[in-house]
Amino acid sequence: AASRDASGDPARAEERRPALGGLAVKGLAVGAVTGLVGAGGGFLVVPALVLLGGLPAGVAVGTSLLTIAMNSFAGLAGHLADVTVDWGLALTVTAAAVLGGTFGARLAGRVPPDALRAAFGWFTVVTGASVLAGQLPAAAWTHPVTWGVLGAGLGSGVTALAASRLRRAPRYP
Repeated sequence: AASRDASGDPARAEERRPALGGLAVKGLAVGAVTGLVGAGGGFLVVPALVLLGGLPAGVAVGTSLLTIAMNSFAGLAGHLADVTVDWGLALTVTAAAVLGGTFGARLAGRVPPDALRAAFGWFTVVTGASVLAGQLPAAAWTHPVTWGVLGAGLGSGVTALAASRLRRAPRYP
């Protein structure tokens, strides 16, 4: 059966469907970055699917979760021969993650999408800054250039946030 867009027109749905070849290349790039740095998942897959693949956010999240699950199983299979797994710890963390995921999925329908995107964006920025800060040598924290760069970055972030808020502000005649 042909897919349909919101108006029920199968031809318009086909026009908006991203090219699978292009998505496969982007998926390969995201997978390479994930394998290289050991991180990625939703941080890379969801933005890649939305921004580069043109998928709606909800479809991108579902696709990302399935992709992450399959990638995780493949990684587990590759490591089981070489790594000892603490199964008690693994099952405890997995059970907690499943409960948290179930709770989050129910909560997601009650939180405005713009608030979720903003929270995810800030979470990503804070996480990235924390990882970067952890990688800096102790001497970098006492160097004036470090504080200048951090101040400039913070100033740019605040300016960008203010500009985005102003663009969304209602305009009155």
